[in-house]
Amino acid sequence: MRVAIVMGSTSDLPKIEPAVEILKEYGVTVDVRCLSAHRAHVGLSAFIDEANKNGTEVIIAAAGMAAALPGVVASQTVIPVIGVPISGSVLDGVDALMSIVQMPPGIPVATVAINGGKNAAYLALQIIGVKHGEVREKLLAHRVEMEEAAMTANEEVIAKFK
Repeated sequence: MRVAIVMGSTSDLPKIEPAVEILKEYGVTVDVRCLSAHRAHVGLSAFIDEANKNGTEVIIAAAGMAAALPGVVASQTVIPVIGVPISGSVLDGVDALMSIVQMPPGIPVATVAINGGKNAAYLALQIIGVKHGEVREKLLAHRVEMEEAAMTANEEVIAKFK
């Protein structure tokens, strides 16, 4: 099981590190790179070519501002691409969000929330889980844990206001 993560700038790293941690917790090999679509397009294409050949099952691409990176990645592969819009400009990431979701027909990019690296990891795991039952089962167990935590919090609120 392998996921590639690429970001356009090292300033995006704090938003992506939690995704790396989550994927590794599930036993996924993670290849992480910092390759701008505008400033390192040759290196980016080489990385995508490598992903096309090495068993990568999902690519997460994080970018802010013009946020061309996820679309450029998607244009060079049929591996599912998840875009993570990153805040940082005057528009707080809305510009990146709009850039990533407005892909032309035939070159889709699944898109998570602004700064949504964690959800990108969970979406990648769900995609991988279609093929790898152990990942699917671990995700289901995590959902049960989240529900239990939410119900415990609910009980604490009820007790506080009785």
